[in-house]
Amino acid sequence: MQSLKSRAIVYGLLILLGLLSALPNVMPNASLDRLPAWYSQNQLALGLDLSGGSHLLLNIDTRELGLESMPTAERATVLDDVMEKSLEMVRRRLDETGLVDPTVTRQGEDGILVQLPGVGDPGRIRDLLGTTAKMTFHWAANDNTIGPVIRLKDRDTEARYALEKAVALKGEHIRDARMAFDPDTGEPVVTFSLDNTGARRFGEMTQKNIGRPLAVVLDNTVLTAPVIRSAIMGGSGEITGGFTTEEASDLALMLRAGALPAPLNVVEERTVGPELGSDSIAMGVSTGILGTALVFGFMLLVYRRWGLIACTALAINIGLIFGLLSLFRATLTLPGIAGIILSIGMAVDANILVNERIREELRSGNRPWKALNAGFSRAWATILDSNITTLIAISLLYLFGSGPVRGFAVTMAIGLLTSMFTMIAVARVLMEWRVNSLGRQSLRLSGPDGFGRDGQAPWNIMRARVVGVALSAILSLGSIGLFVYPGLNYGIDFTGGSVIEVEAPALSVETLRTTLASDPALSGAAIQEFGKPGYFQVRLPTHSAEEVASGDAVTALKADVLQADATAEFPRVEMVGPKVSGDFSEATILAILIAGAGMLGYLWFRFESHFALAATLTLALDLAKTIGFFALTGIEFNLTAVAALLALIGYSVNDKVVVFDRIREKLREDPAQPMLALMNASITATLSRTLLTSVTTFLAIVPMAIAGGSAVASFAWPMLFGIVVGTSSSIFIAAPLLYWLSQWRTRRGLPQLRPTAEELNAMLEAKP
Repeated sequence: MQSLKSRAIVYGLLILLGLLSALPNVMPNASLDRLPAWYSQNQLALGLDLSGGSHLLLNIDTRELGLESMPTAERATVLDDVMEKSLEMVRRRLDETGLVDPTVTRQGEDGILVQLPGVGDPGRIRDLLGTTAKMTFHWAANDNTIGPVIRLKDRDTEARYALEKAVALKGEHIRDARMAFDPDTGEPVVTFSLDNTGARRFGEMTQKNIGRPLAVVLDNTVLTAPVIRSAIMGGSGEITGGFTTEEASDLALMLRAGALPAPLNVVEERTVGPELGSDSIAMGVSTGILGTALVFGFMLLVYRRWGLIACTALAINIGLIFGLLSLFRATLTLPGIAGIILSIGMAVDANILVNERIREELRSGNRPWKALNAGFSRAWATILDSNITTLIAISLLYLFGSGPVRGFAVTMAIGLLTSMFTMIAVARVLMEWRVNSLGRQSLRLSGPDGFGRDGQAPWNIMRARVVGVALSAILSLGSIGLFVYPGLNYGIDFTGGSVIEVEAPALSVETLRTTLASDPALSGAAIQEFGKPGYFQVRLPTHSAEEVASGDAVTALKADVLQADATAEFPRVEMVGPKVSGDFSEATILAILIAGAGMLGYLWFRFESHFALAATLTLALDLAKTIGFFALTGIEFNLTAVAALLALIGYSVNDKVVVFDRIREKLREDPAQPMLALMNASITATLSRTLLTSVTTFLAIVPMAIAGGSAVASFAWPMLFGIVVGTSSSIFIAAPLLYWLSQWRTRRGLPQLRPTAEELNAMLEAKP
């Protein structure tokens, strides 16, 4: 394993397996059909925002279960049982509809996430899942009724029926139900058959109550109440009620699937049309290819032949990302594509760190092999620290995020891990091969070689420490002011409400506004034209939970628009209830606070308390300015924006770790050196890496920001701004804050660094 050849063979086999795992994604169907199913199915699934379809989030109505008065442990047990039964019932109902590959998963304590590929209008599915389908049979109350009486309304009229509260027969005895047509009237009806127990009880009770109305009740609403003319002994019956064909079919479906143990309320709905999904794929692929090409071109321009090694490692890294995603059968979303693009820019960081370290060793007069080994050895701790801090932020994004944002977290995490592997498995092996081929010749790395060269004094960057920190504080305070007023342009993820994209070529903004204003149900609708002519975004204000569950406002808007333009289409519909938006706001704040605490704790553990505090304070200033950027530009602050903030936390701390790692290294080499001089030398030595990494990440994201459209604007533009802010704060803010904190420690007689294991052993041995 230690020889170059043996390592190349082992790494090559691992890389080959990873690339083979990704291969089915690009193979034609004709070729896939000839392969084993276990291999041909090893492909990425496309998220609804790329393939088109609908996403419904339903919550169990726990009020119906009476859980509020229960002890916590008992409540959790009952809720888990109800959730399992509800998941099964939802799956059975969706399977009965014939939908292709619906996905039903539990989300949180009381949520069920339903994803429906290819479903452009989930109205029928919402009604199907929002109906408990608890069917019971009740006798009409009469003079002989003993016990309480209930009054239930008719399905189609305002009439109310006086019924015995006691259930004559439960719907759970229904064995099968089908839609049929009445032979006399031709109207749709629902025929049902009962199990043996139900058939016997039904026959007995109808035989004893001839001439008495028997009400068929569905979810406390009377469907029909026919008078029993004779005993019904066959164990079958018929439900009438003026149904349409679809209503009768859905009722039969629900009766076959069974009743839900508790009502399910729709609290969030998102729909993407297939054309919009294909546009998103085209955008993601084109901006990803362009961003990657820019990164490749930049690395070749800066490092030339040595840059080709980085580009080779990066290309293999991209293949491994898709290979691992395919192996895990992950779902690729639009934010997931953004995560891959960002990870491409950040993956170059490890190569740049190693290259710059090797360059420093060569400047010191070391031979190529020694410079190579020392470069990797010195850069490894920095690479590890910077990637772990980023992974802390990404893991929180996965824990507190949902749906597509989790896809972003997964792709980013995999990208970081594969980049570390390709640095060792590809870049190092190729670098060793290159050095080995040189023989006794000297090694020279092209690129910016002017920072911190021997014989040149380091740049006196710390001279600007007061101005830099003061300017940063002023901008951050101004950003807080912008946050207060005019504030952020919150998306419906935070405010609740509905956003509907309307494509109606025959309508103008004025016509659409007049059309919607005439409907009282759509009061407060805000209309904005964007993109091509005839393309509008309609925002409806926050709805009550009942309005979101029914979808009435969106249904009314679609009807009004179609009446004005029959050719209108609705590429995207998003509807978020107040519970979801409230929970999301709390989760966002908690995620950012935990991310900050996680960074503080890790840096405290790896460095010292004042290093951790300086990085955290700098990070707070960076975040404040980024929030100000959102307020100043009016970019929508939504779910994707939170992903950008947490990604920036990781990126910004990553940048600071590189500078702090060099400061720590120089402190260990010469603790007596004046702190200002030491920090100037550290910043100057890492300046090439800081700028080069920032440029590559910037280049990777620029195409997405320019051509990505509104779908990724909340991610791409804040990331570009954050890269600039994070880079400048690494140079001008973090080190000054660390300097002042280090001076405070000196005055208290505290060391700048905790002793290493070797230093502790030496101290113990020196004791008499």
